[in-house]
Amino acid sequence: MEKKPLQHSLPPRTVAFVSTTPVDEWRQQRQPPETRTSSSDIPQYPLETAIRRSQSYLLGQQNSEGYWVGELIVDSTLVSDLIAYRHWDGKVDPTWQRKAVNHLWSLQLPDGGWNIYYGGPAEVNATIKAYLALKLAGIPVTDPRMLRARSVALRLGGVPRMNTFSKLYLALLGLYPWTYVPTIPVEVLLIGKWFHVNFWEMSNWSRAMLVPLAIINHFKPTRPLTPSVTLDELYPEGFHERNVTLARDPQFLTWRNFFLALDKLHKFAELWAQAGIHPFRKRALKKAEQWMLERFEGSNGLAAIFPGILNSLIALKALGYPDDNPHVLEVERQLMMHAHETADAFWIEPCLSPVWDTAIAAIALRESGLPADHPQLQHAASWLLDKEIRFRGDWQYKNPTPVEPSGWVFEFENKWNPDIDDTAMVLLALRLIPTPTPQRRDAAFRRGLNWMLTFQCKDGGWAAFDKDCTKNILTKVPFADHNAMLDPECADITARILEVLGREHYPLHHPQIQKALQFLRAQQEPDGSWYGRWGVNYIYGTWQTLRGLHAIQYPMNEPWLLKARDWLESVQQPDGGWGERCDTYEDPVFKGQGPSTASQTAWALMGLCTFGDPHRPSIQRGLDYLIRSQNPDGSWNEDETTGTGFPKVFYLKYDMYRNTFPLLALATFRQLLLQPPHPITAKHPNHSSLHLPNTLPNPAPVTPAP
Repeated sequence: MEKKPLQHSLPPRTVAFVSTTPVDEWRQQRQPPETRTSSSDIPQYPLETAIRRSQSYLLGQQNSEGYWVGELIVDSTLVSDLIAYRHWDGKVDPTWQRKAVNHLWSLQLPDGGWNIYYGGPAEVNATIKAYLALKLAGIPVTDPRMLRARSVALRLGGVPRMNTFSKLYLALLGLYPWTYVPTIPVEVLLIGKWFHVNFWEMSNWSRAMLVPLAIINHFKPTRPLTPSVTLDELYPEGFHERNVTLARDPQFLTWRNFFLALDKLHKFAELWAQAGIHPFRKRALKKAEQWMLERFEGSNGLAAIFPGILNSLIALKALGYPDDNPHVLEVERQLMMHAHETADAFWIEPCLSPVWDTAIAAIALRESGLPADHPQLQHAASWLLDKEIRFRGDWQYKNPTPVEPSGWVFEFENKWNPDIDDTAMVLLALRLIPTPTPQRRDAAFRRGLNWMLTFQCKDGGWAAFDKDCTKNILTKVPFADHNAMLDPECADITARILEVLGREHYPLHHPQIQKALQFLRAQQEPDGSWYGRWGVNYIYGTWQTLRGLHAIQYPMNEPWLLKARDWLESVQQPDGGWGERCDTYEDPVFKGQGPSTASQTAWALMGLCTFGDPHRPSIQRGLDYLIRSQNPDGSWNEDETTGTGFPKVFYLKYDMYRNTFPLLALATFRQLLLQPPHPITAKHPNHSSLHLPNTLPNPAPVTPAP
């Protein structure tokens, strides 16, 4: 895959910003031509031009079916896993493998390792997985690039430092002893909700990964490689002196030590299971198989995410399903739907994001003045309405509400797992676009809103998929080292819910808003920022929190919010932008530090706009950064990773973010100039304000870019 060079701005302009500010430029452009000083005084990329170019670019990116979808760009591990799987399955296409190898080489760092986010250091799992994949593909270990990779892997601790799921994949190839892979007992599905720790207390995504892995754990379908391949050279103390036992806590009485002892008991029970006399194993296996097959229905693979899809494919084959079985063929097809292939490279996405991308694009276009009746917005709204999920999915186990089921997902199809964040974003989009069938739109909006509100957790926050999925004891089990066992409530999603409620004129004294406010105040960092769970990181969390509070008309001049404003301004870069890298999840000392990006600059700019002063120097400089870094076609460049999957483990670059959020930021600034905030009259919580007048500024008609 050809990598584009990092670009943060266009070549220097011929017009200097010495005596004018973005506000002055915008106002000057709005003046009649005869009142302007001269054409040479007009900036080359003024605000209105930047908005129109961005609108044109986004409209040109819309799919003919009405949706937008950008690529989710991730690290090398997915391609490495797929190469390992193909060798386990015994079906390796040399042409495909050559392309996959090219992709891996393109991501190798100068020191020889592989990282998990752009600009980050080498990471042990990514490095060893890539090294193994290349070795399986026939790259000799004496290749200088392999020698550098080996050195980095050893420096990072080698195979013993890999996480559980990585070790399990090694065990499938006979490269790691099953004895030292933490047991994932399939009987966990039999434990009822009455027990404190049960299957439904795990996060949505962990359930999707663990059910097929539990099946695999039972059968242990190791397929030794031919010709033989080993990783003996990746044990720092030498293969024969290796120590692969799971580390215990130094204190005797801890939950981790308890679960390690329980793991030994599970392994003893495994001996009985292999002999066919485990009392619950047959029943548990059948239930796991049925659970998995049932969730194939209405979904682009198990949970519509790469780990669930790949694990379920291996599990089906471990269960004895032949290669031509319809389930196997369909799962394989869903897996390859995430793939990209060129003449020289192959790579794969972890999932697809059409609902999320479409909602954000529609909001940005509408807020920036595109008329509500624009055909492409109408098309997008109709597509989003078609994607409403009116099915009582897996969320019902943690939230057995009588409210009519509704909600939206991230992907094309994933009916078992609608999520709160996507639902909130879709609601924010739908309320801006009256459709030819307003009754249908209003009914879907009301269903989605009522459903979403039932997910408020005990402490006042909202999480991604489930309600009160926060039992920390689950993080102590030996196979929980993927840092994703729980689905805790977070500031960014909670604030987005407040944004929806604010747009719908819910009063500040509404009980759910009051609980959410308490949660957000408790979550604020000492320096004034907020942690961002689903975007990188404190810039994302702080922006969304401020935007949500502003939407509910919370007084933005209170000291705790001014502290957040001051923090955002304190981390503005010399070039006027903002940037932050994923290393902030490892150590907050790095918060707010990193190369400026279009998406993060947009977030910070929108956060500062909530304080109502368009003349503030930080806003002017941020606006100037976005305008001058825009490409002539209306897009922005961005290589940095600004999306979060699982902190410290998995990150994503949402390729749409670099274009949708800057447009929304420019629109937010323009609305700040044109539409000073008006006091909101308290209304009944069930009141809907969906039928909005078309009061947003409407620039000249926009023609999609060719």
